[in-house]
Amino acid sequence: MRILGIESSCDETAAAIVEDGVNILSNVVVSQIDIHSSYGGVIPEIAARSHIEAINPVINQALSDAKLSIKDIDAIAVTHTPGLVGSLLVGTLAARTIAILNSIPFYPTHHLKSHIYANWLSGNQPEFPLLAAVVSGGHTQIIYMERHDHFEIIGTTRDDAIGECFDKVAKILGLPYPGGPAIAKAAINGDPKKYHLPIPQVSDLDFSFSGIKTAVLRAVQKDLNLPITTPSHELAAKLSNQQIADFAASFQATAINILIRKLKTAAETHPAKSIVLAGGVSANQLLRTELEKAFSKTHQVCYPKPEYSTDNGAMVASAAYFSIQAGDQPTDPYSLDISPRSAIY
Repeated sequence: MRILGIESSCDETAAAIVEDGVNILSNVVVSQIDIHSSYGGVIPEIAARSHIEAINPVINQALSDAKLSIKDIDAIAVTHTPGLVGSLLVGTLAARTIAILNSIPFYPTHHLKSHIYANWLSGNQPEFPLLAAVVSGGHTQIIYMERHDHFEIIGTTRDDAIGECFDKVAKILGLPYPGGPAIAKAAINGDPKKYHLPIPQVSDLDFSFSGIKTAVLRAVQKDLNLPITTPSHELAAKLSNQQIADFAASFQATAINILIRKLKTAAETHPAKSIVLAGGVSANQLLRTELEKAFSKTHQVCYPKPEYSTDNGAMVASAAYFSIQAGDQPTDPYSLDISPRSAIY
């Protein structure tokens, strides 16, 4: 079964063709990072306009790379929730139009579900039941899955997502957007124990990351002997390269420590064979290393290849395939609506 997957929920325009949920025939991604980096974050209106320019060429390239025509496609899957309104509209309108014109079965797909299924594209397919840590710029959740298409959210963030926190701390330190890769690179030369940052005491399996970025801000101000009224945008120029590296390393280690601790607690109450990483932050090498240390002796540890950690169309197609195998029925493309926010289902 060949599925065309389309993704446009934020700042990547992507399309891919995947066969039987695991075999990638093509995967095309056009990123907008260079456009948004000068703003320090994604500008929704600019993102939507960029998607409009890129969507048709990306889909055509995906078909060309797979050496297929649209007549060879058995189903179309597209991200319809959650995401930026304008961005979602571009991808879903393109997918709906193709489905209608060519009478192809149409499957709207949840973005976070797709990130989890990126693990099925990496060869080391997870075993059920599993615990998935969905970690990205917009989400931090622990999801328990007993089988395909069963999603139970057992932990979520009460404020900032972990990826958002990486972005904001990077901004304090004067590092470029996106913050995750920038902090990871700076942290290589830093001391993760140089600065003590608090670990929020949140009950159950939920997360809180907003206090950590504030703690970093206060620690930087203190290290520079500046009052707490000093604006954050004035701090980076006063920091030495070593200070930046030490703050980056200390923050990264603390944030990952929080995530690992919560996953350990989740594993105690939810029997699982596999521990799975999903979402953009899953590309962080320290996170992968710490996850292996914590769970490799007791669980199968899975994470996507780096190229499938960030948004892409292949993960959308894979998620749709396994939903179809679980009994999901096609949606009428005329009736589909988008949703900027929704829980995984």
